Amino acid sequence: MKLENNVSYESDGKTYRLYDVTAEDPIQVRVRNHYYTQHQNQTVQFVEEMHKKWLNFDHAKMPILGCLDMLATFLDESDPDVDEANLIHAYQTAEKIRENHPDKPWMHLAGLIHDLGKIMSVWGEHQWAVTGDTYPVGCAPAESIVYGKASFQGNPDVDHEVYGTPMGKYQEKCGLENLMMTWSHDEYMYQVLVNHGSTLPDEALYAIRFHSFYPYHSHNDYLQFQNERDIQMKPAIMMLNECDLYSKNDETPDIAALKPYYQSLIDQYVPGVVNW
Repeated sequence: MKLENNVSYESDGKTYRLYDVTAEDPIQVRVRNHYYTQHQNQTVQFVEEMHKKWLNFDHAKMPILGCLDMLATFLDESDPDVDEANLIHAYQTAEKIRENHPDKPWMHLAGLIHDLGKIMSVWGEHQWAVTGDTYPVGCAPAESIVYGKASFQGNPDVDHEVYGTPMGKYQEKCGLENLMMTWSHDEYMYQVLVNHGSTLPDEALYAIRFHSFYPYHSHNDYLQFQNERDIQMKPAIMMLNECDLYSKNDETPDIAALKPYYQSLIDQYVPGVVNW
């Protein structure tokens, strides 16, 4: 088996994040097609267009759990590990964090809503612009990005005199928050929360914003942009991602029984009707 650019992870006999460039398994084909399309189309110009489209927060008004329920039939086509609705995965992740970190209720909520930005695809946005691993546009792609640099063939930014360089349009140690990331559910959900005035701690907001940035937090790429705040915040990403990744084998949660607890956290940190 030829694997491309991602270290696989194993737990309880199951392998996670396995990307095979040659396999004809339907899930592997689906995932591969997703990433090749993403890598060829996510450019600085495209991300700027997505900011204009989505960051006016004028697509819907609804509370958190109402929005989460809309993911009851949503399948993430970029994920090689699961073939079930995202709603189930949201509660699995939250409950795993609750089990491992009972003293961090704010991270329980972050686990529940970390993928909620995928609602954009329920409303019609292409999944290659919503789901999957993220990385900064405006600088050269790292080799650790799934399927590698070959998957970027045809992306005009790769040959750009600035965007095609390792530093790109950024300054050394500028901080991850000053990078223009691929448009994704991570960035959208972070921006929705900030716009709403969420009182979630910075660690939770940071973990939501960068939990899909695997080239950075799992492969130590793009370190030229890391600053002291990123170093301090990185454990929050790892806390979320450990429970995100390794909850995928857990039993289906009793969502109805869990809703009151998570509603109490929402009432504390993200109350009321949210602009999406």
